[in-house]
Amino acid sequence: MDLVDETYVVVDRAQLALVVADRTRWQLWWPELTLTVFMDRGLDGIRWSVSGAMVGSSEIWLEQVGDGVLLHYYLRADPALPGSPAMARTIPASPHGRRQIDALRNRHAMAWKRTVWALKDELEGGRRPGDPR
Repeated sequence: MDLVDETYVVVDRAQLALVVADRTRWQLWWPELTLTVFMDRGLDGIRWSVSGAMVGSSEIWLEQVGDGVLLHYYLRADPALPGSPAMARTIPASPHGRRQIDALRNRHAMAWKRTVWALKDELEGGRRPGDPR
């Protein structure tokens, strides 16, 4: 499963990088996943190895754009084999398998959008659209 998302947040990149690096938030954002940092890119974001309900990799890349940050989110993972949080389960290449992956992608996409929109609300405060940071 590949999931890609971009959300613009009007905030200082250093402030957003601190939030992304806060390990206590990771469990709230991805409760089914265990994340292990394999590349801390500082102001540019973090890359993780993923285990738990899914096996693969994930990344948040923070790109300075104007007076805010374009938060790029990537999740490249497969469902874990039941009973093994570190081994991927093979999904059959069939219409049923495709529906399973589509449902999983949709569930994770919607959960991420709720998370990133809440983060945007938190960091932007009462800023009206179009107002500078």
